[in-house]
Amino acid sequence: MTDTVISSATKEVVIGFDRPFVIIGERINPTGRKILAAEMSAGDFTRVEADARAQVEAGAHMLDVNAGIPLADEPAILARAIQLVQSITNVPLSIDSSIVAALEAGLAVYKGKALVNSVTGEDERLEAVLPLIKKYGAAVIAISNDETGISENPDVRYAVAKKIVERAMDYGIPACDVVVDPLVMPIGAINQAGVQVMRLVHRLRTELKVNTSCGASNISFGLPNRDGINSAFLTMAMGAGMTSAITNPLHVDVVRACMGADVMLGHDPDCARWIRRFREAPPAAAGAAGEAPRGRREGGHRRRPA
Repeated sequence: MTDTVISSATKEVVIGFDRPFVIIGERINPTGRKILAAEMSAGDFTRVEADARAQVEAGAHMLDVNAGIPLADEPAILARAIQLVQSITNVPLSIDSSIVAALEAGLAVYKGKALVNSVTGEDERLEAVLPLIKKYGAAVIAISNDETGISENPDVRYAVAKKIVERAMDYGIPACDVVVDPLVMPIGAINQAGVQVMRLVHRLRTELKVNTSCGASNISFGLPNRDGINSAFLTMAMGAGMTSAITNPLHVDVVRACMGADVMLGHDPDCARWIRRFREAPPAAAGAAGEAPRGRREGGHRRRPA
């Protein structure tokens, strides 16, 4: 059994084979969000705060925090965003950047054990990021591509993931602290993308014995009714062994699908989480004394049609 433990200052989340699926909220990301990017660049984090609160309320177990804004001081903005989010929520965070200096700035202010998003299989990237993971005692998402790019062959992607896990162990980072992203491709462009990911996730779980995550919305890019595709994908990926995903918890259908899959996989004992979330409120009690409930005639008899 492999458990990846991530924590904030006060709360621990465990990503694991026999654990409930972990939803990592994706909304704090200025990529493709011009207003958010402009606000963060100007030092306005009002929308970041609102997005953080809304995602946790909607069911996110962790939040991904990204500050990738062209020509901006990404290390400073990312560090500030992390400090803000940690001051208003208690969930653990994924620190998301392609810039090593930004990752270190985020790790330096983070309280708890972070998940770093991400490291790829290029030797230069491994040599830059893995020492940070070891220094700060973090966990890391390993994206299964390298200098050769992204292969459509799941066996090649598996080999890249294996290389990253082994290299991490050389730095003293245990395999349980490496969460592999098998790289989800748009199924509208690559018809076998879903089959490829399911096959790869199964191998990562049974052979490499590591936890997995992904950017779930990639699968539906360019298609209508994306929530429907994302929901179907996530339930099937969970069945294949996927243990977490970066997705939008404000999409109710996606959260419902993940929680339902947890029930089916035996990861929600006695359906307790499902019942707490979806149990209907009891009927409203009668109003003032002597007042019959609305919709009923005195004596409880229904009006007969004329």
